[in-house]
Amino acid sequence: MTTTANKRSAHLKAVPNQVTDIAYQPASLDIWEKKYRLCTKEGTAVDNTIDDTYKRVAQALAEVEESKEKSTEWEEKFLWALRKGVIPAGRIMSNAGALAYKPATSTINCTVSGIVHDSMNDILDKVHEAGLTLKAGCGIGYEFSTLRPKGAYVSGAGAYTSGPLSFMDIYDKMCFTVSSAGGRRGAQMATFDIGHPDVMEFIRAKREDGRLRQFNLSLLITQEFMEAVKSDDDWALAFPLTASEAKADKIDLRSKDQVVWRDWPDAASYIKNDSGQIACKIYRKIKARRLWDMIMSSTYDFAEPGFILIDKVNEQNNNWFCENIRATNPCGEQPLPPYGSCLLGSINLTRFVCKPFTDAAYFDWDEYRKAVDIFTRMLDNVVEINGLPLEGQEKEILRKRRHGMGYLGLGSTITMLGLKYGSEDSLEFTEDVTRELAVQGWRSALSLAKEKTPAPVMEEEFTVTSEMLRKRPEMADDGYSAGDKVLGKVLHAKYSRYMQKIAELEPALVEELAEVGARFSHHSSIAPTGTISLSLANNASNGIEPSFAHHYFRNVIREGKKTKEKVDVCSFELLAYREMINPDAKPYAEDESNKLPEYFITAEDISPKAHVDIQAAAQKWIDSSISKTANVPTDYDYNDFKDIYLYAYEEGLKGCTTFRFNPEAFQGVLVKEKDLKNTIYKFTLEDGSTLEIAGDEEIEYDGETHTAANLYDALKEGYYGKF
Repeated sequence: MTTTANKRSAHLKAVPNQVTDIAYQPASLDIWEKKYRLCTKEGTAVDNTIDDTYKRVAQALAEVEESKEKSTEWEEKFLWALRKGVIPAGRIMSNAGALAYKPATSTINCTVSGIVHDSMNDILDKVHEAGLTLKAGCGIGYEFSTLRPKGAYVSGAGAYTSGPLSFMDIYDKMCFTVSSAGGRRGAQMATFDIGHPDVMEFIRAKREDGRLRQFNLSLLITQEFMEAVKSDDDWALAFPLTASEAKADKIDLRSKDQVVWRDWPDAASYIKNDSGQIACKIYRKIKARRLWDMIMSSTYDFAEPGFILIDKVNEQNNNWFCENIRATNPCGEQPLPPYGSCLLGSINLTRFVCKPFTDAAYFDWDEYRKAVDIFTRMLDNVVEINGLPLEGQEKEILRKRRHGMGYLGLGSTITMLGLKYGSEDSLEFTEDVTRELAVQGWRSALSLAKEKTPAPVMEEEFTVTSEMLRKRPEMADDGYSAGDKVLGKVLHAKYSRYMQKIAELEPALVEELAEVGARFSHHSSIAPTGTISLSLANNASNGIEPSFAHHYFRNVIREGKKTKEKVDVCSFELLAYREMINPDAKPYAEDESNKLPEYFITAEDISPKAHVDIQAAAQKWIDSSISKTANVPTDYDYNDFKDIYLYAYEEGLKGCTTFRFNPEAFQGVLVKEKDLKNTIYKFTLEDGSTLEIAGDEEIEYDGETHTAANLYDALKEGYYGKF
């Protein structure tokens, strides 16, 4: 007897045993192809697969080892780590091993300009340096409150200055021009002191359509200002004085109505006291709460300016003894000194989750520590192939060898472990996973220093000053006096506030670091990881964030296209759940059997306070900073919104950023379908008539198809047709 198979029988499908088996979604492969796949100038692929990209990067970073044997050994280990889930930042993935094809590019994501001194020559010199930096593919940050306020007299020119904001416009246009020519959007951060006389103009700057759109803006907020807000005191808006200006204007340096003494980055030509503070002429006073309300109103409506607690940044800086930080990289996770630069990398935490979405789910801590150890050496090796265009940048990175290792996929991982982002269990996991990254990194710093020598700054001799004793009074208790000599490795390991916390866990490790010196001055930061999360991590959640949504649209820039393009994407945890648990599961399913578990939450389900709590749990063990955005609903109460920032200050964060969807101000990169459907855009046609259309509808315009939201944004902001 013969039998025939039923033609309607189901097709067998293998269910993945681990998350590494889950296929990349089309959007992820598309971004890899556009951003990280190496091609010849004719467009022929050098990297045929993502694994080829990993092999190229592993080989390039292993080639700097001292012998062929070591190169072979570490190339194999680096490739294991890349396949396991470590992801060097975009400039490394794109440019490492690509010298024959892209000789003028850098592997460094983050830089900060040299101090922009208050002179026309230096302002324009820094524009030139910034252009070279952006051309090499690096992002750059600047402080502009070093420039005197609008209307101040410039004796050399015999005229009155137009102020810092007018010069920022020059940098903005330069960045747009360079990024347009290179096909990659330029990234800039402008920071500005809360005590500068032009601070209100800075706060309002982006309310003008199309202005300063190549910048992120952040205020340098001091503890003094925050305490003035809490007590409703007056706040002085002031700018540094030279001796000649004080004499000409008959300024009494002892008068509290005329002068306030503050820390300042550019001290050379200004009046300075014995504690290192600068005399600043008071231009006007304003109620601190009034200025605070102006900041909060702008942030509520326009999501800027950001909020950098600069005193906390400098107090916690590992290089507190030789740096005064006043600027950050474009996303804020790397506060850096003048000409400072930092390379980045993130570990995809989802790759270490075993048995996800089950009661037996767990995190593989042993494999994670192994990956951190290998990744630390990988990132340290990037320093040797930095490709930075400026001599000052290269000197800084070689002297201090700082890197910023962080992670991505925290939100996805918390979901895969069956936890809710923002819950007590998730806070505990966040602190644990960050602490393990930190401690293992400093173990690796010691072993690398023994094998290869410590960073040069560790062996430098520094002179103890009264300013250092003011910042670290325990040095006097240890017998140090002004004028004494002390090595950088002692100041770094013993007197850095951050390393003192590491010493509470591993006292013997830190004691040995003070004797030997660390291989690098900084080890950790958490970046936003936008495109590497979407591409190489298959849309695991960005950095420290929860998933924005489990199904949504992402606006991406396409070279040659006149507006941004809307791309359909799913969260990694949704992909994994469909592959491993239920292929028909989806958000907001009506069928009970296809609903997602209640722990599948997204950014809009999380309270702003919970966002801050997660950031605070991680910040304890991050020696640089964290790029994090607290998403708040469009209808969120304004008074409650203001409390987020006060809460962030009380929790000791180094910065805080929020986002509230406001289509009248801008169209975001990440967009929910319901937001597009519920937003109506009005277009005025050539004949004077108007067209009103929902944001998710498509429009034929100028020979191309655009979503209404993206076309409106491109026309309003002035970037239409310029990508």
